[in-house]
Amino acid sequence: MANRDGHRRLGNVRRRESGRYQIRYPGPDGRMCTGPESYERKSDADRALVMIEVQIRAGEWTDPERGKVKLGDYGSAWITERPGLRPRTMDLYRWLLRKHIEPYLGGVPVGKLSTRQIREWRATLLANGVSVSVTAKAYRLLRAILTTAVDDDKLLPRNPCRIRGAGTEDAAERPVLTVAQVFELAGQVGRRPAAASAQSGPMHVIYIERSTGEMLLGPPKSRAGRRIVGLPEVIVPTLREHLAVFAEDDPGALVSPGAKGGPLRRGNFNKMSAWPHAVESIGMPGLHFHDLRQAGNQFAAYSGARLRDLMARDWSGQTSQRVA
Repeated sequence: MANRDGHRRLGNVRRRESGRYQIRYPGPDGRMCTGPESYERKSDADRALVMIEVQIRAGEWTDPERGKVKLGDYGSAWITERPGLRPRTMDLYRWLLRKHIEPYLGGVPVGKLSTRQIREWRATLLANGVSVSVTAKAYRLLRAILTTAVDDDKLLPRNPCRIRGAGTEDAAERPVLTVAQVFELAGQVGRRPAAASAQSGPMHVIYIERSTGEMLLGPPKSRAGRRIVGLPEVIVPTLREHLAVFAEDDPGALVSPGAKGGPLRRGNFNKMSAWPHAVESIGMPGLHFHDLRQAGNQFAAYSGARLRDLMARDWSGQTSQRVA
């Protein structure tokens, strides 16, 4: 079908029994699509068809039928099908989707999402007491999901997550312990310190080869995560004693197993360990276990470690002494 200028039109306009006009046209994949709206006048339908043709030729067309999929369903499939996600990352994404995205936007068709809706959703989270950090995480997840909806699936003409600074977290500065506080904390925790799961290798170094996510064991997030971490001489006797009492007599055993011998669970750490009481007893309530890493880096810097050493915190086999 050609228009008055002799240009071959992409689709056609038909008159329905109601007297209103509707457009039909082949999508980029050749499949015939029907316009989601009908028009009282044929001229309006003609203009709508021209706009569709312009969008298709510019690569900006979105499928009106596929755009009807609900955000909750699309987001859930996105997380499941996303390649390379760590188990803990998938858990976080599913929690953010279920807790902070689906209750507000889960039933909205992806193709109908707008920047105004996203702005109102974010403002509602913050007004309901959700922290800036968690809100930023939820926003970044939503933005990533909708980026795929735009780039790969053509459900949206552009990503509606366009709120400046919404994905930025202003994390509070974490406390750093003194050496005396570290020893006091160790004494309060007792002889079963909660440590990240790792394989027990020869002392003076620990070989980090696996990480945990729910009840799954897998490689660290990156090649750099599979590393050798140096140990100070002073803690070797204590670590030997710990392994003798709590770890199985197996080179592949976990250094700090849970109460039943399996991996320590992230969610039960505060419930099943002496950590909450210990940090309160030294006057540092709210101290995170991960904060000890920052303390270790600071102690290493005070001892003269170079920036490169602090970034890697690796010792090669030539510089490490192996103790049987």
